[in-house]
Amino acid sequence: MAAQLRHYSSDQSQAGFSLTEALIATSILLLLFSAATNGLNQTVTFSRTTTNRAGMHGSVRGATELMQQEIGQAGRVTLPGPIALAGAVVKGTAQTVALTTVAGLFTGANVVIGTGMLGETVTITGISGTSITGNFTVDHAAGEPLQIYGGFGTGVVPPTQTNGSTGTVLKLYGDINDDGQMLYVEYTCDVATNSLYRNVMAWNAGSKPALTPGMVLLNNVIANPGNAPCFTYQVEDVAGLKFVTGVAGSFHRCSDTADS
Repeated sequence: MAAQLRHYSSDQSQAGFSLTEALIATSILLLLFSAATNGLNQTVTFSRTTTNRAGMHGSVRGATELMQQEIGQAGRVTLPGPIALAGAVVKGTAQTVALTTVAGLFTGANVVIGTGMLGETVTITGISGTSITGNFTVDHAAGEPLQIYGGFGTGVVPPTQTNGSTGTVLKLYGDINDDGQMLYVEYTCDVATNSLYRNVMAWNAGSKPALTPGMVLLNNVIANPGNAPCFTYQVEDVAGLKFVTGVAGSFHRCSDTADS
């Protein structure tokens, strides 16, 4: 009897799982695997969302930093290189005088000729070849320098001006790159194409280039809440003249997973 009991006990230890127990164990494993898969998918989705948001905020930050820099340079006037009188000038009425170069000069510019007490401000009334026309009230010797100071008060074109800046188009001009070259720049916020464009050209270009995908500074741009403008301006009136003293930009963006 004892031998039979021992034999029976040995058989029970080798019996393994029943079919019901195996099905239950498999079901539990499937539930655990499903939970782990869902958790992994959520982690991947969260990571993708975070990456998208970081990329979107980074591109917006880069665009606004560029605009801040160029707005700060708007209206600036400089010359690409030194300019001097190529010959002596005798004071008198309007006359044409030769210069070593006219690079960077334009009709209407107020330039300073000479230095110290003998320097004077002359308004350029015309340019031909390497010569300018203006009224000189002081005698000048050949080689005296010509310089230009100050800037344009309308470097950011006021919205009150004809064809001025608007809520969707920011217009500015000046020595934007600080290299002596006068440029005209337009930032266009176009929610129809979901893009913010930057269009740049010489300030005296005969025509404006059409907008192209290569000019896109930001994509996925959508209308601001309440259709608020992309650009708003602080305008000051000085003696009847309008000047932009502040510019604010607001851009609402979207992607498959995030808004910004």
